[in-house]
Order: sequence, then structure tokens, then C-alpha cells
Amino acid sequence: MTDTAARSRQGVIFAISAYTMWGVAPIYFKLLENVPAMEILSHRIIWSFLLVLLLIIGLKRMDRIQPVLANRKQMLRLTIATFLLGGNWYLFIWAINNDLILDASLGYYINPLLNVAIGMVFFGERMRTMQLVAIALAVIGVLIQVVTYGSVPWIALILASSFATYGAIRKRLPVDSITGLWLETMILLPLMLFYLFGLAESASSNLFDNTWTLNLLLVAAGVVTTAPLLCFTAAAQRIRYSTLGLFQYIGPTLMFILAVWLYGEPLEQSKLMTFAIIWVALAIYSLDTLIFQQRSRRA
Repeated sequence: MTDTAARSRQGVIFAISAYTMWGVAPIYFKLLENVPAMEILSHRIIWSFLLVLLLIIGLKRMDRIQPVLANRKQMLRLTIATFLLGGNWYLFIWAINNDLILDASLGYYINPLLNVAIGMVFFGERMRTMQLVAIALAVIGVLIQVVTYGSVPWIALILASSFATYGAIRKRLPVDSITGLWLETMILLPLMLFYLFGLAESASSNLFDNTWTLNLLLVAAGVVTTAPLLCFTAAAQRIRYSTLGLFQYIGPTLMFILAVWLYGEPLEQSKLMTFAIIWVALAIYSLDTLIFQQRSRRA
């Protein structure tokens, strides 16, 4: 096996690992369903901050932080992206612990199609015909649920739009994933510490009153946040980004399976119809991506 083939194979393994971890994350958050979502988010930020700091020190990347901190424009854009990400994380946790995993799953199915639309509007990227068809189908799927059944899938739409907008901002920032994650957690850290030690009133907010198992679960939020990102970064370094994108459906698919078969969330007809149309749209989008890749290689 050549070095290139070996790296590609490793990249595929890392990609599957990353999206699988993101897909089964609801199992972890369900174990904390008696803890308020804001409190879980606080622990996620605090422990990720410490864990990523250790990684940066271990990888000897401290020199990458100062240039970003010294650039006001970059820090402003990173701060905007950070609050989008923080809001996305909060809503995701809240949705899971309120038995709305299906809505979260739908959001991350819509996300790649929204990324394509953002690429066209804000980055001047040209969309191919099949991509336009896929996006149109996604819009139709959402509108059918709104018009026919009178329910707006607001959780899915906010999750998809906030993460897509976050990705669009981060795409223009010359900051690597690990450094970016640490700076993002650094920006949110003071707010999370203020909430956890100043405003939180739940029984679990005082770590000294918790069982060791609950505290271990709260500390594990750092690993749950960091581990899939490290796998994702490793995958992105080894395989084409467009190829990496084809694995992103693993996450919402696992969420869908967990919601329906493990946690028994009701799959109403309106949601099922919307999911079905989104799945067709994603199939068209994926097929178009594969055809485009093959033509590019031949060219």
C-alpha cells in the first residue's frame, strides 16, 4: 500500500470516528438530563478550555495564539463565530434533554445543503444544477411541514443556520482547529464561570455536593467536545474536504436511530415527510458530488 493510499485509509477511519462520536453524543447528554442545559454547557466550555490548553502545550503550539489575539479584526470575527457556536451547543443540549433529538437530527441533515447555499451567496461559488435541485427540495420539505401541518421546525432551522453561519465565518479565519477551539472556549469562559458559580441554583451546580459519578460525567464534557474535533482535523489533513463531507450524514443518521428506536420519540407524519424529502435532496447532492469528483480526476 502506498503512503498516499495509507493516509487516505487513515483519513476515512478518522472521519467515521469523528461523525460517529458526534452521532452518539445524545447518549452522553441524556445521562445528564437532570442537569440544566446551561450548566452542562458551562462544564463543556470549562473542561474543553483546560483539555485543549494541555493539547496546545503538548503540541508546542502556544506561538500560534498571540498573533490571533493581537489582530482585532480576527478576534471580532472569532467572537461572533464563538457566540453562534455557543448558542448552537446550548440548543443542541436543550433539545436532547427535552426529547427532541429528531429535530436536532433534521437540523444536521439540512446543514450541508445550507452550506452550499451560503457558499453561493457569500463566497461567489457557482452551484451546479443538481445542487440547486437538492436545495429546492430541502426548502419544499420544510415548507410542507409549515403549510400542511402548521409547525415550524425551528430547532432544526436554528441549529442548521447557526452552525452553517459559524462555519462560513471560520472558513475565512486563518486559525487552525485546535487553536480556534481554545480561543472560542476562552472567550466564553468568563461567562460560563459567572453563571456556574454566581447564577446557577440547581442541586448539581455545587460539585462538592455531587456524587463522583456525576462529577466524572460533567468533566467528561471536555472529552466529548474535543475528541471528535481532533479526529475531524486528522481526517481533513488526509482526505479531500469534499470526500470528508460525504461522511457527515453519519451523525444525524445515528441521532435519528437513537431518537426513534432507543428513546422512543414519536415520528409524526409531518416530520417523516420532511425527513423523506430531505433524504432525497441529500441523495441527489451526494450523487452530484461523486460525479463531480470523478470528472475532476479525469480532467
